[in-house]
Amino acid sequence: MNIGYEAKRIFHNRTGLGNYGRDLVRALSEYHPENRYYLYNPKPAESRLFQADRGNVFERLPRRYSDRIFHNLWRQRTVLHDLKRDGIELYHGLSGELPMGLSAYPIKSVVTIHDLIFVRYPQLYTLIDRTIYFRKFRHAAHHADHIIAISEQTKRDVMEFLKVDEAKISVVYQGCHPAFKQRYTEAEKQAAKAKYGLPDDFILNVGTIEARKNALSIVKAIEHIDIPLVIIGRETPYLDEIKDYIGKRGMAHRILFVHGATLDDLAKLYQSALLFIYPSFFEGFGIPIIEALYSGVPVITSDTGCFPEAGGPHSKYVAPDDVAGLQGAIGELLADGQQRNLMVDAGFAYARRFDDNSIADELASLYKTVLVR
Repeated sequence: MNIGYEAKRIFHNRTGLGNYGRDLVRALSEYHPENRYYLYNPKPAESRLFQADRGNVFERLPRRYSDRIFHNLWRQRTVLHDLKRDGIELYHGLSGELPMGLSAYPIKSVVTIHDLIFVRYPQLYTLIDRTIYFRKFRHAAHHADHIIAISEQTKRDVMEFLKVDEAKISVVYQGCHPAFKQRYTEAEKQAAKAKYGLPDDFILNVGTIEARKNALSIVKAIEHIDIPLVIIGRETPYLDEIKDYIGKRGMAHRILFVHGATLDDLAKLYQSALLFIYPSFFEGFGIPIIEALYSGVPVITSDTGCFPEAGGPHSKYVAPDDVAGLQGAIGELLADGQQRNLMVDAGFAYARRFDDNSIADELASLYKTVLVR
């Protein structure tokens, strides 16, 4: 089967949607080498985030001069000529979009919708962004032959907000990069901590440092707990709010920020943490939780939405706006090493359901089903 992918984020986004696409294609190409995977990239990448053009994976850039100049138009419309030329049988939009006019071609289509946060939390987006996102997602949802939701929460949102029948949606969870499944030596972990100037013991939060991720609640929760907090992620203006809080309360020496960590270093820091805290208000799925479970770190996360799906029955759950509850959960686990060990073992066992082989098999089976409809 010749399968095409909207691959902008595979080649240009270091986190989030980029990781989703890279992990998906990597798993499929490894466990289902009988297919050929074509990645349609609108422009050359400045840095190499994914190595294609090998084996059964091929990068496709715009071929015509006009498409190279108007690369966004190519991605949204004129890429259809390239799909036809390459003999694509099924096209997968990895981030809620499909090219306009695709349904007029003899090419089946699947689209992944990660979340509808812009509908649930409109205050986080400008009016024009909300309008554009909604139109793109609605078009993709109603023109795709099938929809992949990355969690049951996202499936419910697609049904409610985009008015899509349940039979058209399948939940296929995300996996995570093999770096988080590898075990690192104490020397390797110590070297990673030294590289970023981190202490031996700390609790960890990973994700874009923005209001929705709610890292300030962790800071407030440990104000009277003697443990450093390491926050790893891309900066946004929300970081200023956190720094203002810790500055006024004399906590700056205990709250440490890491930006631009390599994937291997990030995995080593996960495995060095005592606890992983993820009090986000809303996510499509919450892949850092899976990374933590694979890394052997006890997880405390939010008790709503998709988080229990990601964390499983043995993680600890607290309402995202319950600072006192979060403080109690952190204090309890820091004081109880036996409970932490039980959570590590049970969490790792639960995370196995997100292994590459299982996810690749689900996707390949879904593709075949869509193709023969």
